[in-house]
Amino acid sequence: METILNIVHDCGVLSYVILFLYCALKSGSLPLFAGIAAHFGALNVFFVALAAFSGGYLGDELRFYLGRKYGVANLSSKPWYQRSLRTAKKLLDHHGKAYIFLYRYPKGLRTIGSLPVALTEMKWPQFSLINFASAITWTIALVGAGYFFGAALEHSVGNNWGLFSVALLMLFTLMTYLAWRKVSLADSEKMS
Repeated sequence: METILNIVHDCGVLSYVILFLYCALKSGSLPLFAGIAAHFGALNVFFVALAAFSGGYLGDELRFYLGRKYGVANLSSKPWYQRSLRTAKKLLDHHGKAYIFLYRYPKGLRTIGSLPVALTEMKWPQFSLINFASAITWTIALVGAGYFFGAALEHSVGNNWGLFSVALLMLFTLMTYLAWRKVSLADSEKMS
């Protein structure tokens, strides 16, 4: 850990830029480790939190914008896609707020998480408000945990974080499948 802290300390401002870009692209464990580095004095916790929040929030806003601008026109013309799009819209109409708040937590989901929401009728201000609340909660949880519990987390997180993150992804996938199946069955019954 001492070697990593020295590298982070030597990189200076570049550490915050890397954290911002990382958080704009994905939601892995780097904010937690940056919080641990701040705990040990290698980084400033305020700038760590600012970089993590800004990257997380703005990255999702950009993906929502791109999905809204380019997604529906390219996908809605495909006949096989129409039924899936209707089902996804129904799911997001019922569970969209919870989905937006939670998709940044399971490993691998955040990279594309805001794109399906962009294909719905949800207004951008509503998405942006929920995205803001989710990003700030995520920042406080990860950076705060790293900062306040740095010494205790230093050893346990490195060994178990990947397993925990994969478990969250599996749970989220199962919940999505069950909700998708429920909506699909309801649609099938209506058509009969």
